[in-house]
Amino acid sequence: MTITITRCTLTDLIPLQKLSIETYKETFDAYNTVENMAIYLDEAYNQKKLSAELSRDDSEFYFIYDHRQLAGYLKVNTGEAQTEEMPVGFLEVERIYVRLAFKRRGLGQSLITKAIQLAKEKKKTAIWLGVWEHNGPAKIFYTKMGFVQTGSHSFFMGDDEQTDYILTKKLPTNN
Repeated sequence: MTITITRCTLTDLIPLQKLSIETYKETFDAYNTVENMAIYLDEAYNQKKLSAELSRDDSEFYFIYDHRQLAGYLKVNTGEAQTEEMPVGFLEVERIYVRLAFKRRGLGQSLITKAIQLAKEKKKTAIWLGVWEHNGPAKIFYTKMGFVQTGSHSFFMGDDEQTDYILTKKLPTNN
């Protein structure tokens, strides 16, 4: 297995947008109306918004490649970029998506390992993320990776209010 992870820049805007839409639809299309999906994709993944996110100092995107094929991506946030107010020592994994054709190859684990590495480099004490309450495979994966549920929050897909569980993983303090 030849896996590489590279940080995204503004030059990656178009492939990031295409990958974001593709992987989000693969994951959630069957559970949402066409209208709500269209609204969400336009709001979350339009070029202006992604460009601003790529330009923020407290947000980072990473592509993961499997044998030089773009297989997925990771987005992490610190400080003000986090989508929920969290303690100073927390890093958020806002997005972690792997293309359907590349699932079950350990790429998600590689991306979580990357997030942990980034958190340690930034002297963070924990990482957290939100996962849809009905996304069973993701909940099982995160539990195996050492995350525990510490809360929940509302997430809107268009006009449909859904619940995301907040999962947290404490990091060792003896780095």
